[in-house]
Amino acid sequence: MTIKVGDRLPEGTLSEFIEVEGNGCSVGPNTFQVADLAKGKKIVIFGLPGAYTPTCSAKHVPSYLANYDKLKAKGVDAIYCMAVNDAFVMGAWGRDQMAGGKVHMMADGSAEYAKKLGLEFDLTARGMGMRCQRFSMLVDDGVVKALNVEAPGKYEVSDADTMVKQLG
Repeated sequence: MTIKVGDRLPEGTLSEFIEVEGNGCSVGPNTFQVADLAKGKKIVIFGLPGAYTPTCSAKHVPSYLANYDKLKAKGVDAIYCMAVNDAFVMGAWGRDQMAGGKVHMMADGSAEYAKKLGLEFDLTARGMGMRCQRFSMLVDDGVVKALNVEAPGKYEVSDADTMVKQLG
């Protein structure tokens, strides 16, 4: 069943490649409980099929980087990009996108969290295996306040401009 507005985020973990040791994190992949990332915070999570894919690299991540200040000004504490890749790939892609300090590049390596959200997308026929649908969501203290899920192959409602508008 697909997550919807009003639902609490399901329990689960995502991994992030940490570049600099500190705040209890070591250099390399670190695993985080999604509930801990969301507790007491207003966060944006956007998901996409995969690192280095054309729309994801040319439009989706850049839209959140370009709107970082606007999102922060509207009370967003953190922005998380989720993709079905390992933490090493997400870390490298984050460096390539110059996302450091703005967008946390979160790995859902086996699509387990995408499945818990009901937002998995089977691209096996295209040689990509199970992936995540393209989406964005606004989460306040673990509760989904806005959810934008794209139709397959589309990029129309999950961009940062839409999220800025939804924040008022």
